[in-house]
Amino acid sequence: QVQLAESGGGLVQPGGSLRLSCAASGFTFSNYAMSWYRQAPGKEREWVATINTGRSTRYADSVKGRFTISRDNAKNTMYLQMNSLKPEDTAVYYCRAVQGIRTYWGQGTQVTASS
Repeated sequence: QVQLAESGGGLVQPGGSLRLSCAASGFTFSNYAMSWYRQAPGKEREWVATINTGRSTRYADSVKGRFTISRDNAKNTMYLQMNSLKPEDTAVYYCRAVQGIRTYWGQGTQVTASS
């Protein structure tokens, strides 16, 4: 059974940091491009960052320089290190796995940057 489980969300003050994790099971993690998306209240889901099977990375302009995506294939886990968080980063964060036409999504973890 395929599963993507996000964790690490929470409440943090603006300027603070969080590290999200996405634990994968039920498929060959190393063969999949992995991404983070987020959805704020009343807004559409938006792409945040991607790390492909060769570990090259891409970021949305809104998070470039503040967020770092990484993966540990031995642990079947992807990470998102989020620094200098802003109130506009508040959203539910989702991980996604893609290989060809196969796409899997996690259930999301809430991140709130507020004083």
